[in-house]
Amino acid sequence: MEVHQLLLYDYVDGMLERRVPYREAHLERIRVEREAGRIVMSGPLGDPPHGAAIVFRAVEPDQVEAFANADPYVQAGLVTAWRVERWTVA
Repeated sequence: MEVHQLLLYDYVDGMLERRVPYREAHLERIRVEREAGRIVMSGPLGDPPHGAAIVFRAVEPDQVEAFANADPYVQAGLVTAWRVERWTVA
């Protein structure tokens, strides 16, 4: 079994419009982590998006927390709540 960490975000209302100034920086951070093999997949939840899920592999929860704290969406107040959940995949 493989252990992952899920980073789950809840977004503010009107996220599609409000994220525009921060989107490229947010996506660049995800790209860097994906290329390093730490992010497996990521994407918005809902249509329109009300949150997001980011799946990390082979990292500790504190590393995911550090990622979230430095995320431009979090820093800009576009994420109303976030949490890290352990996910064991069979």
